[in-house]
Amino acid sequence: MARKTVSSGHTPHRDDKGRSVRSAESGRKPQSAHSGDSPRTARSDMTTSSSDGDFVDARVLDASESVDERVARSLHEQPVEGEDSGPIPGMFTRPKVVDFTARLKERRKAGLYKSLTRISIVVSATALVVLLVWMLFFSSVFRFEISGIKVTGANQWVSSNEISAIAAKQVGKSLLLVSTETVENQVGALPGVTSAKAEKLYPHGIRISVKSEKPAAVLKSSNNTLTAVDSEARILNTVTAATVTGIPEIQVSTLKGGLANDAVKQALKILASLPESMRQSISKVTANTQDSITTEISSGKYTIVWGDASQLELKKAVVDKIINDPSKIGSKHDVDVSAPLRPIIQ
Repeated sequence: MARKTVSSGHTPHRDDKGRSVRSAESGRKPQSAHSGDSPRTARSDMTTSSSDGDFVDARVLDASESVDERVARSLHEQPVEGEDSGPIPGMFTRPKVVDFTARLKERRKAGLYKSLTRISIVVSATALVVLLVWMLFFSSVFRFEISGIKVTGANQWVSSNEISAIAAKQVGKSLLLVSTETVENQVGALPGVTSAKAEKLYPHGIRISVKSEKPAAVLKSSNNTLTAVDSEARILNTVTAATVTGIPEIQVSTLKGGLANDAVKQALKILASLPESMRQSISKVTANTQDSITTEISSGKYTIVWGDASQLELKKAVVDKIINDPSKIGSKHDVDVSAPLRPIIQ
């Protein structure tokens, strides 16, 4: 659209940079000169843009012009006579047109991307956890192997094979799942075992440390069979005469009857509590009744009547004091401590 320029009869003023500046009166004068014209016509006849840097009065803009028309016109306006040539930018620029359908697609795409990202994170974390669980509990990395079982503290009365057999029940599991408490309880229940400690040896083994006691006594049945038993009348194993040196011997009619006999049980408790030096010197044990347990020591030199297994610590202290003090034992041979506060020496 060609630019229509209305001259006001005044010479344009210049600012300190040499740019043309029109006064407000020069823009309004044509309106008063053509008072018969409509305001829209008057405004269309007035200048709507200026050279670079000039002020534009928005009140004189034609409201009926579209944005495209204004932009096109501003780009094709001719400069004011006497001013620098070149395109004069208008005050309007083409607005950004928002495509709501495209915007919605973008939002959906962004939401889908976020969802996929979250899902991938969850899946990756789950896979990592599953892999870790499999490696720790089901793979061979920490698998308990029978070759990894170590036993310490066993003796001829407490078999290391028997202890290993208990631990072997859990072979094939992850070592993380092996219950050392179960192993300790089962091994500790074995005859002759006073204590048991199990510890894991990563990645494939376990160490079982036991404290084994010697037999409290050997039960000799009528058929001359020797059976080692502990202080609780539990069988350790069947032995030969060569292996029972220094172990007290109790004569019984049958093994089964002896294990069930209360007098034998009391005798086993007494014998198990004696110091090793005294145990090795015992030559005979008599258990006719549960309150008349008697031992002979030093090949019959002394006969000790213990009574039952009560107050054992006090009884042992009294016996030790009497038989090791010549002024008390003298030439006597029998010591009765069934009532330890009133011992009888004969």
